[in-house]
Amino acid sequence: MRLNNLQQPVNSGFDAQSTAQDVINEMDLSGKIAIVTGGYAGIGLETTKTLASVGAQVIIPARDLEKAKKNLEGIKNIEIEKLDLMDPKSINTFAERFISSGRKLDLLINNAGIMWVPLRRDNRGIESQLATNYLSQFHLTAKLFPALKKAEAARIISVSSYGHQMSPFDFEDPNFENRAYQTLVGYGQSKTACNLFSVALDEKGKKFNIRAYSLHPGSVYGTELGREEPIDLFIQMGTHNENGKIKPEVEAKLKTIPQGAATTLWCATSPLLENIGGVYCENCDIAEIDNGQIEHRFDDPSTIRGVQSYSIDYENAEKLWKLSEEMIGIKFEVK
Repeated sequence: MRLNNLQQPVNSGFDAQSTAQDVINEMDLSGKIAIVTGGYAGIGLETTKTLASVGAQVIIPARDLEKAKKNLEGIKNIEIEKLDLMDPKSINTFAERFISSGRKLDLLINNAGIMWVPLRRDNRGIESQLATNYLSQFHLTAKLFPALKKAEAARIISVSSYGHQMSPFDFEDPNFENRAYQTLVGYGQSKTACNLFSVALDEKGKKFNIRAYSLHPGSVYGTELGREEPIDLFIQMGTHNENGKIKPEVEAKLKTIPQGAATTLWCATSPLLENIGGVYCENCDIAEIDNGQIEHRFDDPSTIRGVQSYSIDYENAEKLWKLSEEMIGIKFEVK
Protein backbone atom coordinates (compact mmCIF):
# COMPACT_ATOMS: atom_id res chain seq x y z
CA MET A 1 0.00 0.00 0.00
CA ARG A 2 1.50 3.32 -1.10
CA LEU A 3 -0.03 6.41 0.49
CA ASN A 4 0.48 10.11 -0.07
CA ASN A 5 3.02 11.19 2.54
CA LEU A 6 1.41 14.65 2.46
CA GLN A 7 -1.79 13.25 4.04
CA GLN A 8 -1.38 15.06 7.34
CA PRO A 9 -2.71 18.33 8.78
CA VAL A 10 -0.89 21.55 7.87
CA ASN A 11 -2.27 23.73 10.68
CA SER A 12 -4.25 25.92 8.29
CA GLY A 13 -5.49 28.32 10.93
CA PHE A 14 -9.09 27.32 10.25
CA ASP A 15 -11.21 24.67 11.96
CA ALA A 16 -14.66 23.05 12.09
CA GLN A 17 -16.26 26.36 13.07
CA SER A 18 -14.85 28.30 10.12
CA THR A 19 -17.32 29.44 7.47
CA ALA A 20 -17.02 29.79 3.71
CA GLN A 21 -16.72 33.54 4.16
CA ASP A 22 -13.93 33.14 6.74
CA VAL A 23 -11.95 31.06 4.26
CA ILE A 24 -12.49 33.27 1.24
CA ASN A 25 -12.00 36.46 3.31
CA GLU A 26 -11.03 39.30 0.98
CA MET A 27 -9.77 37.23 -1.95
CA ASP A 28 -10.30 38.51 -5.47
CA LEU A 29 -11.19 35.75 -7.93
CA SER A 30 -12.03 38.08 -10.81
CA GLY A 31 -11.20 36.37 -14.09
CA LYS A 32 -11.54 32.88 -12.61
CA ILE A 33 -14.13 30.49 -14.02
CA ALA A 34 -15.69 27.76 -11.89
CA ILE A 35 -18.17 24.96 -12.49
CA VAL A 36 -20.06 23.80 -9.40
CA THR A 37 -22.27 20.74 -9.85
CA GLY A 38 -25.24 20.79 -7.50
CA GLY A 39 -24.47 24.47 -7.02
CA TYR A 40 -28.07 25.51 -6.46
CA ALA A 41 -28.89 23.80 -3.14
CA GLY A 42 -27.30 23.17 0.24
CA ILE A 43 -23.55 23.53 0.52
CA GLY A 44 -23.31 23.75 -3.27
CA LEU A 45 -25.43 26.90 -3.25
CA GLU A 46 -23.28 28.38 -0.50
CA THR A 47 -20.17 27.52 -2.54
CA THR A 48 -21.64 29.23 -5.60
CA LYS A 49 -22.64 32.37 -3.71
CA THR A 50 -19.26 32.67 -2.02
CA LEU A 51 -17.22 32.24 -5.21
CA ALA A 52 -19.43 34.66 -7.12
CA SER A 53 -19.20 37.24 -4.31
CA VAL A 54 -15.44 37.58 -4.85
CA GLY A 55 -15.63 37.92 -8.61
CA ALA A 56 -15.49 34.36 -9.99
CA GLN A 57 -17.77 33.51 -12.92
CA VAL A 58 -19.67 30.43 -11.79
CA ILE A 59 -21.44 27.97 -14.08
CA ILE A 60 -24.08 25.88 -12.36
CA PRO A 61 -25.13 22.71 -14.21
CA ALA A 62 -28.69 21.84 -13.16
CA ARG A 63 -31.11 19.00 -13.73
CA ASP A 64 -33.99 21.10 -12.37
CA LEU A 65 -33.61 24.42 -14.19
CA GLU A 66 -36.61 26.07 -12.53
CA LYS A 67 -35.38 25.25 -9.04
CA ALA A 68 -31.92 26.49 -9.96
CA LYS A 69 -33.26 29.78 -11.32
CA LYS A 70 -35.37 30.31 -8.20
CA ASN A 71 -32.57 29.51 -5.74
CA LEU A 72 -29.96 31.55 -7.61
CA GLU A 73 -32.13 34.57 -8.32
CA GLY A 74 -30.33 37.87 -7.77
CA ILE A 75 -26.81 36.40 -7.62
CA LYS A 76 -24.35 38.05 -9.99
CA ASN A 77 -21.62 36.32 -12.00
CA ILE A 78 -23.52 33.06 -12.58
CA GLU A 79 -24.68 31.01 -15.55
CA ILE A 80 -27.17 28.15 -15.35
CA GLU A 81 -26.84 25.25 -17.78
CA LYS A 82 -28.78 22.03 -18.29
CA LEU A 83 -27.13 18.84 -17.02
CA ASP A 84 -28.44 15.51 -15.73
CA LEU A 85 -25.57 13.58 -14.13
CA MET A 86 -27.44 10.29 -14.48
CA ASP A 87 -27.51 10.74 -18.29
CA PRO A 88 -24.16 10.27 -20.10
CA LYS A 89 -25.47 12.07 -23.20
CA SER A 90 -26.36 15.08 -21.07
CA ILE A 91 -22.83 15.13 -19.63
CA ASN A 92 -21.35 15.04 -23.13
CA THR A 93 -23.63 17.83 -24.36
CA PHE A 94 -22.84 20.09 -21.41
CA ALA A 95 -19.08 19.52 -21.67
CA GLU A 96 -18.98 19.95 -25.44
CA ARG A 97 -20.82 23.25 -25.15
CA PHE A 98 -18.33 24.52 -22.58
CA ILE A 99 -15.28 23.33 -24.53
CA SER A 100 -16.59 24.90 -27.74
CA SER A 101 -16.79 28.27 -25.95
CA GLY A 102 -12.99 28.27 -25.85
CA ARG A 103 -12.91 29.25 -22.20
CA LYS A 104 -10.49 27.99 -19.58
CA LEU A 105 -11.73 26.27 -16.41
CA ASP A 106 -9.97 27.24 -13.19
CA LEU A 107 -12.13 25.31 -10.73
CA LEU A 108 -14.20 22.19 -11.21
CA ILE A 109 -16.13 21.48 -8.03
CA ASN A 110 -17.81 18.08 -8.17
CA ASN A 111 -20.31 18.80 -5.42
CA ALA A 112 -23.53 17.07 -6.52
CA GLY A 113 -24.45 13.81 -4.86
CA ILE A 114 -27.17 11.55 -3.51
CA MET A 115 -27.25 9.61 -0.29
CA TRP A 116 -28.74 6.45 1.18
CA VAL A 117 -31.31 5.80 -1.53
CA PRO A 118 -33.08 2.53 -2.41
CA LEU A 119 -31.51 0.33 -5.07
CA ARG A 120 -31.79 2.10 -8.40
CA ARG A 121 -29.81 1.74 -11.59
CA ASP A 122 -29.16 4.03 -14.53
CA ASN A 123 -29.83 2.92 -18.09
CA ARG A 124 -26.41 1.22 -18.17
CA GLY A 125 -27.26 -0.88 -15.12
CA ILE A 126 -24.94 1.05 -12.81
CA GLU A 127 -26.08 1.50 -9.19
CA SER A 128 -27.31 5.07 -8.76
CA GLN A 129 -25.05 6.23 -5.91
CA LEU A 130 -21.96 5.02 -7.74
CA ALA A 131 -23.20 6.56 -10.99
CA THR A 132 -24.09 9.95 -9.51
CA ASN A 133 -21.51 10.40 -6.77
CA TYR A 134 -18.50 9.13 -8.68
CA LEU A 135 -18.76 7.93 -12.28
CA SER A 136 -20.48 11.12 -13.43
CA GLN A 137 -17.57 13.07 -11.89
CA PHE A 138 -15.07 10.90 -13.72
CA HIS A 139 -16.97 11.35 -17.00
CA LEU A 140 -17.46 15.12 -16.63
CA THR A 141 -13.84 15.73 -15.59
CA ALA A 142 -12.57 13.71 -18.55
CA LYS A 143 -14.62 15.75 -21.00
CA LEU A 144 -13.65 19.09 -19.43
CA PHE A 145 -9.95 18.28 -19.14
CA PRO A 146 -8.84 20.41 -22.13
CA ALA A 147 -10.36 23.50 -20.46
CA LEU A 148 -8.70 22.61 -17.15
CA LYS A 149 -5.32 22.43 -18.90
CA LYS A 150 -5.97 25.82 -20.48
CA ALA A 151 -6.22 27.40 -17.01
CA GLU A 152 -2.58 26.44 -16.31
CA ALA A 153 -3.25 26.17 -12.57
CA ALA A 154 -6.62 24.44 -12.16
CA ARG A 155 -8.02 22.65 -9.14
CA ILE A 156 -10.57 19.84 -9.12
CA ILE A 157 -12.46 19.31 -5.89
CA SER A 158 -14.62 16.26 -5.22
CA VAL A 159 -17.01 16.56 -2.30
CA SER A 160 -16.66 13.17 -0.65
CA SER A 161 -17.72 12.21 2.87
CA TYR A 162 -16.75 10.54 6.11
CA GLY A 163 -19.17 7.96 4.68
CA HIS A 164 -16.22 6.50 2.76
CA GLN A 165 -15.43 4.74 6.06
CA MET A 166 -18.57 2.64 5.60
CA SER A 167 -17.07 0.64 2.75
CA PRO A 168 -13.96 0.18 0.62
CA PHE A 169 -14.51 -0.11 -3.11
CA ASP A 170 -15.70 -3.58 -4.15
CA PHE A 171 -13.82 -4.25 -7.38
CA GLU A 172 -15.49 -7.66 -7.78
CA ASP A 173 -19.11 -6.49 -7.56
CA PRO A 174 -19.44 -2.69 -7.64
CA ASN A 175 -23.04 -2.82 -8.90
CA PHE A 176 -24.46 -5.22 -6.31
CA GLU A 177 -25.23 -7.89 -8.88
CA ASN A 178 -24.07 -10.78 -6.69
CA ARG A 179 -24.47 -9.36 -3.18
CA ALA A 180 -27.38 -7.97 -1.21
CA TYR A 181 -27.82 -4.23 -1.61
CA GLN A 182 -27.14 -2.12 1.46
CA THR A 183 -27.62 1.58 0.89
CA LEU A 184 -24.93 2.61 3.39
CA VAL A 185 -22.43 0.28 1.74
CA GLY A 186 -23.35 1.70 -1.67
CA TYR A 187 -22.92 5.24 -0.41
CA GLY A 188 -19.62 4.42 1.30
CA GLN A 189 -18.23 2.74 -1.80
CA SER A 190 -19.14 5.74 -3.97
CA LYS A 191 -17.33 8.12 -1.62
CA THR A 192 -14.27 5.87 -1.38
CA ALA A 193 -14.25 6.08 -5.18
CA CYS A 194 -14.23 9.90 -4.98
CA ASN A 195 -11.16 9.81 -2.77
CA LEU A 196 -9.34 7.37 -5.02
CA PHE A 197 -10.24 9.44 -8.08
CA SER A 198 -8.56 12.48 -6.56
CA VAL A 199 -5.44 10.45 -5.78
CA ALA A 200 -5.06 9.21 -9.36
CA LEU A 201 -6.18 12.46 -10.99
CA ASP A 202 -3.69 14.53 -9.03
CA GLU A 203 -0.83 12.16 -9.84
CA LYS A 204 -1.66 12.32 -13.55
CA GLY A 205 -2.60 16.00 -13.72
CA LYS A 206 0.15 17.69 -11.74
CA LYS A 207 2.44 17.84 -14.78
CA PHE A 208 -0.11 20.34 -16.15
CA ASN A 209 -0.32 22.10 -12.76
CA ILE A 210 -3.77 20.56 -12.25
CA ARG A 211 -4.30 19.48 -8.63
CA ALA A 212 -7.12 17.38 -7.21
CA TYR A 213 -8.62 17.09 -3.73
CA SER A 214 -11.43 15.22 -1.98
CA LEU A 215 -13.09 16.32 1.22
CA HIS A 216 -15.58 15.69 3.99
CA PRO A 217 -17.77 18.79 4.46
CA GLY A 218 -18.72 17.72 7.97
CA SER A 219 -22.03 16.73 9.49
CA VAL A 220 -24.19 19.56 8.18
CA TYR A 221 -27.70 20.52 9.26
CA GLY A 222 -30.26 21.73 6.76
CA THR A 223 -29.20 20.13 3.47
CA GLU A 224 -31.41 17.95 1.26
CA LEU A 225 -28.88 15.11 1.08
CA GLY A 226 -30.57 12.66 3.46
CA ARG A 227 -34.13 13.28 2.32
CA GLU A 228 -34.72 9.64 1.36
CA GLU A 229 -33.00 8.13 4.37
CA PRO A 230 -35.31 5.96 6.51
CA ILE A 231 -35.94 7.62 9.86
CA ASP A 232 -35.27 4.28 11.58
CA LEU A 233 -31.66 4.61 10.48
CA PHE A 234 -31.32 8.00 12.16
CA ILE A 235 -32.80 6.54 15.35
CA GLN A 236 -30.44 3.56 15.19
CA MET A 237 -27.46 5.91 14.81
CA GLY A 238 -28.52 7.75 17.95
CA THR A 239 -29.03 11.13 16.30
CA HIS A 240 -32.84 11.18 16.54
CA ASN A 241 -35.36 10.27 19.25
CA GLU A 242 -38.07 7.62 18.96
CA ASN A 243 -40.41 10.21 17.40
CA GLY A 244 -37.99 10.85 14.56
CA LYS A 245 -36.91 14.28 15.77
CA ILE A 246 -33.25 15.22 15.85
CA LYS A 247 -31.93 15.41 19.38
CA PRO A 248 -31.24 19.05 20.39
CA GLU A 249 -27.80 18.17 21.77
CA VAL A 250 -26.90 16.59 18.41
CA GLU A 251 -28.31 19.47 16.36
CA ALA A 252 -26.25 21.92 18.41
CA LYS A 253 -23.06 20.14 17.33
CA LEU A 254 -23.86 20.01 13.61
CA LYS A 255 -22.29 22.41 11.16
CA THR A 256 -24.27 25.18 9.52
CA ILE A 257 -24.40 25.27 5.73
CA PRO A 258 -21.79 28.10 5.58
CA GLN A 259 -19.52 25.95 7.78
CA GLY A 260 -20.24 22.93 5.57
CA ALA A 261 -19.05 24.77 2.46
CA ALA A 262 -15.86 26.04 4.09
CA THR A 263 -13.63 23.04 3.35
CA THR A 264 -14.64 23.09 -0.33
CA LEU A 265 -13.62 26.74 -0.54
CA TRP A 266 -10.40 26.05 1.36
CA CYS A 267 -9.44 23.29 -1.08
CA ALA A 268 -10.32 25.56 -4.01
CA THR A 269 -8.30 28.59 -2.89
CA SER A 270 -5.77 27.90 -0.12
CA PRO A 271 -2.18 28.88 -0.98
CA LEU A 272 -1.08 26.17 1.47
CA LEU A 273 -2.09 23.61 -1.16
CA GLU A 274 -0.08 25.05 -4.04
CA ASN A 275 2.40 22.17 -3.90
CA ILE A 276 0.12 19.56 -2.34
CA GLY A 277 -2.53 17.45 -4.06
CA GLY A 278 -4.32 14.14 -4.00
CA VAL A 279 -5.21 14.57 -0.33
CA TYR A 280 -8.49 14.17 1.57
CA CYS A 281 -9.45 17.19 3.65
CA GLU A 282 -11.85 18.07 6.47
CA ASN A 283 -12.44 21.04 8.76
CA CYS A 284 -10.45 23.28 6.41
CA ASP A 285 -7.27 21.24 6.71
CA ILE A 286 -5.78 17.98 5.48
CA ALA A 287 -7.28 15.06 7.38
CA GLU A 288 -5.48 12.67 9.66
CA ILE A 289 -5.21 9.02 8.59
CA ASP A 290 -7.47 6.87 10.75
CA ASN A 291 -5.45 3.93 12.00
CA GLY A 292 -8.00 3.05 14.67
CA GLN A 293 -6.95 5.80 17.06
CA ILE A 294 -10.11 7.88 16.47
CA GLU A 295 -13.25 7.00 18.43
CA HIS A 296 -16.29 7.70 16.25
CA ARG A 297 -19.72 8.48 17.72
CA PHE A 298 -22.58 9.49 15.47
CA ASP A 299 -24.22 11.41 18.31
CA ASP A 300 -21.08 13.58 18.47
CA PRO A 301 -20.34 14.90 14.95
CA SER A 302 -16.95 16.26 16.03
CA THR A 303 -15.71 12.65 16.19
CA ILE A 304 -16.78 11.92 12.61
CA ARG A 305 -13.40 12.51 11.04
CA GLY A 306 -10.29 10.87 9.62
CA VAL A 307 -9.54 9.08 6.37
CA GLN A 308 -9.17 5.36 5.74
CA SER A 309 -5.95 4.23 4.07
CA TYR A 310 -7.79 2.09 1.50
CA SER A 311 -9.36 5.25 0.06
CA ILE A 312 -6.06 7.08 -0.58
CA ASP A 313 -4.00 4.13 -1.84
CA TYR A 314 -2.24 4.65 -5.20
CA GLU A 315 -2.64 1.06 -6.37
CA ASN A 316 -6.37 1.09 -5.62
CA ALA A 317 -6.64 4.45 -7.37
CA GLU A 318 -5.00 3.18 -10.57
CA LYS A 319 -7.12 0.05 -10.53
CA LEU A 320 -10.30 2.09 -10.14
CA TRP A 321 -9.30 4.46 -12.96
CA LYS A 322 -9.05 1.56 -15.41
CA LEU A 323 -12.29 0.00 -14.19
CA SER A 324 -14.08 3.35 -14.48
CA GLU A 325 -13.02 3.68 -18.11
CA GLU A 326 -14.42 0.22 -18.77
CA MET A 327 -17.68 0.83 -16.90
CA ILE A 328 -18.60 4.00 -18.80
CA GLY A 329 -16.82 3.28 -22.07
CA ILE A 330 -14.64 6.39 -22.03
CA LYS A 331 -10.86 6.63 -22.28
CA PHE A 332 -9.65 9.34 -19.91
CA GLU A 333 -6.14 10.01 -21.12
CA VAL A 334 -4.34 12.78 -19.27
CA LYS A 335 -2.16 14.28 -21.98
